[in-house]
Amino acid sequence: MTLSARNNIFRLGMILSFLCLLLCLFASLKVMAVYAPLEQEIARRSGGLFQILTGKLFNTNLLAVHWGIVGLVLYSFLSIILIYYFFEKTQSPEILFVTFFAASLAPEAMRLLLPLSHVYEIPSLYLLTASRVTLFGRYFGLFSLFTASIYAVGFKAQQQRNVVLIIAVITLIITLGVPIDTGTWDSSLNMISGYTSMFRLIEVGAFLTTVLSFFIAAWLRSSREFVFIGTGSVLALLGRHILLNADAWAALPAGLLLLTIGTWLICTKLHKIYLWL
Repeated sequence: MTLSARNNIFRLGMILSFLCLLLCLFASLKVMAVYAPLEQEIARRSGGLFQILTGKLFNTNLLAVHWGIVGLVLYSFLSIILIYYFFEKTQSPEILFVTFFAASLAPEAMRLLLPLSHVYEIPSLYLLTASRVTLFGRYFGLFSLFTASIYAVGFKAQQQRNVVLIIAVITLIITLGVPIDTGTWDSSLNMISGYTSMFRLIEVGAFLTTVLSFFIAAWLRSSREFVFIGTGSVLALLGRHILLNADAWAALPAGLLLLTIGTWLICTKLHKIYLWL
């Protein structure tokens, strides 16, 4: 893929995240009053490692969930801008997929259609579509970071468009096959979906393989920069995991800090590796 085509994708990512940011702004003006009664309709608390460790210490707060979603979308928007600025003239096969990882968090704004449906009459079909868009973004982002780690090890596929298409098709098949109940949701405004255990295994497998691949790349390419990139991927994925399931204020600073530091490590070290190539 040429630099020009890749940079156009960066620009599209900025537009997507900006539109999602506008949705967050609109929702912030409309839904604050509905969160208190909405907390009475929560079917169950959200899952995740952080929730298991701290769920009994902190009560559910949907305002925290709301601002956590805003934080994710803002992170996505600013990350893509910075990646575009620093990599506009720098060729790196990995950075395209890191950008997809950052952009994939912008559709988290779709979760805000749930409280908006208590302000406006939004058909359940739209809520179902929003939930599938959110799931697509999550798994597309996860598989994209995994693909970046494969490129780091030495994957030589020249047609990146084909690789992106394969990831998109696999993610779409997964997303469309998941049963979703639009009538129930958990404490992080995620609608209840099926096959939870299977998807947990997929996430854990992708996490471990991604991190391991970056460390293997450090050994194969004799570059300690990939050790930092592997460490950054651990932090970014942990921060992402916390924020996707957060339902209390305490999770927000921890998740955002890990996600930001992790992304910063990945991008700065990739830039250092490819700057002079």
